[in-house]
Amino acid sequence: MICRILLCVLLVTVFSSCQSPYKKKDKEEAQPLKHQAGDTTFLAFVGRLRIAVAKKDLPVIRSMMVPDFAYRLDSPVEPESIFAYWDTNNLWPELKALLSEGFIPNGQVMVAPARIASDPSYSGRVVGMALVGGSWRFAYFLPKE
Repeated sequence: MICRILLCVLLVTVFSSCQSPYKKKDKEEAQPLKHQAGDTTFLAFVGRLRIAVAKKDLPVIRSMMVPDFAYRLDSPVEPESIFAYWDTNNLWPELKALLSEGFIPNGQVMVAPARIASDPSYSGRVVGMALVGGSWRFAYFLPKE
């Protein structure tokens, strides 16, 4: 009987000292994003997005975007398609060029071009990729603020 009680106390002590995986994951998400530009999943995502943009494959591009994708700083007067906005403003070539640039971490997103970190006078557009639920997503394509 005493052996069983000691065994139970020992098991409770051992299992209570184990870390839960979800607690560790929550702590990691609160930290800024590490440099992911060399990560194979990130590179594969950007590669697929590059191909989709080059082909203007709208369904594939849409599937790679976050639901609240940001593409303009002002609010449109009337609802418009993101892709119609890009067509109207001839932004496809600029998007294609930015996706070929280097990416750097900026808070919780990877952004391109990498030169925005070293060139405060950069005034072009910026592309952002976010890690959402363990998968990379196209988060925004905006002018630099």
